Amino acid sequence: MGEIRLKKVKSLLREEISSMISKKELKDPRIDPLCRISDISLSKDLKFAVVYISFFGEHDICNLTVKALNHSAGFIQGTLGRRLHLRAIPRLTFKSDQSIERGFKMNELLKGL
Repeated sequence: MGEIRLKKVKSLLREEISSMISKKELKDPRIDPLCRISDISLSKDLKFAVVYISFFGEHDICNLTVKALNHSAGFIQGTLGRRLHLRAIPRLTFKSDQSIERGFKMNELLKGL
């Protein structure tokens, strides 16, 4: 599959999933609308996608949001199937992305030198 196609599908997935989270289309109260999608890892055959969620704040809230998103993955995939015109919608897995917090910690360590 071409690299351009992968980028387009990643972009479509990011846009639609972000829209569903921010517009509170997912009725689960554990999903915080302030979380953001930091990255999406997509398999070459477009069958699997790992969506990395970042949240600046409490680590527990981010973990709760990721758990709720994984619980709602089937609903999200069904909604994506109706909105996007793809042959197959990737199977979604959500994971927490702690790179922002690690970056702040590294910055603080470097300031201390």
